[in-house]
Amino acid sequence: MSSDVIASASLSFRYRLITLLLVVVVAGMSQGLLLPLLSIMLESSGVSSDMNGINSAAMYIGIFCTMFFVERPVKRFGYKKVILAGIILVTCSSLLFPFTHSLAIWFVLRLLVGVGDSALHYSTQLWIVSSSPADRRGKFISLYGMSYGLGFSIGPLGINLLPLGRAVPFFVTCSFFVIVLLLVLRMKNEMPEQMAKGAATENRFVTTYRVAWFVLIPGFLYGLMEASMNSNFPLYGLRIHLSQHWISLLLLAFGVGGLILQLPLGIWSDRIGRKPILITCGIIGSLVFFAIPAAGDNIVLLFVLFAIAGGVVGSFYSLGLAYAADILPRSILPAANVIASIHFSIGSIMGPTLGGFGIRYVSVHSIFLFLGAAFLAFALLGFRFRPKGQAGAVI
Repeated sequence: MSSDVIASASLSFRYRLITLLLVVVVAGMSQGLLLPLLSIMLESSGVSSDMNGINSAAMYIGIFCTMFFVERPVKRFGYKKVILAGIILVTCSSLLFPFTHSLAIWFVLRLLVGVGDSALHYSTQLWIVSSSPADRRGKFISLYGMSYGLGFSIGPLGINLLPLGRAVPFFVTCSFFVIVLLLVLRMKNEMPEQMAKGAATENRFVTTYRVAWFVLIPGFLYGLMEASMNSNFPLYGLRIHLSQHWISLLLLAFGVGGLILQLPLGIWSDRIGRKPILITCGIIGSLVFFAIPAAGDNIVLLFVLFAIAGGVVGSFYSLGLAYAADILPRSILPAANVIASIHFSIGSIMGPTLGGFGIRYVSVHSIFLFLGAAFLAFALLGFRFRPKGQAGAVI
């Protein structure tokens, strides 16, 4: 192969990687904005916190449902076409939010946004993983996670555009989607490799749960925490008399904490082990969540607590998958990824719903007490977990 061909292939891969990471950044930005923005808009319209939480869960219901059929269109039409379909679906749905106050229509729109987001993330993640060199695959997966975290952290800042008009935050987000859509159109479409027929799917799922039940919990906890913080915290903030400006900045601090510690936690888990890091982060996260209600409306203290909480639990999903790769054979790792995604969706659906009911019927502080208890329970379970084997050792 000539040097010109190699250089061209390298340039093509670099353009594709950068474009896919930009898609992930914008998708994360959209998701990070819609959750708190729509919660605030419903709260200002007098919608109860429990109904607000139920409506927020619609996006994650869409994500959850998409997991059961998204693989087929990707295999049939290729990565690029599914990514384009996801961008168009999210963009069109987002543009319609400002033009109606109907809870039922918002529920459907959020459902469609969830479907589009799920298609985007599934296609981009699979394309990056399948096309990355084996010796740099971990690095590129980390870049994927950091891109999503960056977008998700920036997203809540769009709340500050509300004074300019109800529709302005949505139009700004959609303009970014149009830009990445134009970039994706320039990429060459590729088809995923067809998996060889192997053991029954049920056997892979049973083996995954039997061997790695503990490492599948972080996906659930991450979804529970992320959705609760972005859907229920704005309601909590308004009820303790924080301004929309401070709410968006506190959510940003939470996300930035996760970005800062994501890479160091990954490196430490390579050296010390995934389990000790997960247990330690679970305990610290639990203590911080329990401490947030005591901070009241002290902005400085809340900033510190949010940054620490985001830092220690913001990598739970990726650390859980890394731990699964340590103790599961490669042949059933795809099953672990599917289960982790489903657990994430379940947690994301439960988070806003339980948080909304808790704020209304239990206590305004209930979301943090609930999250603190959940992470503490996880850490205690970790002391009981004993891996049954290392990767490749389980048939």
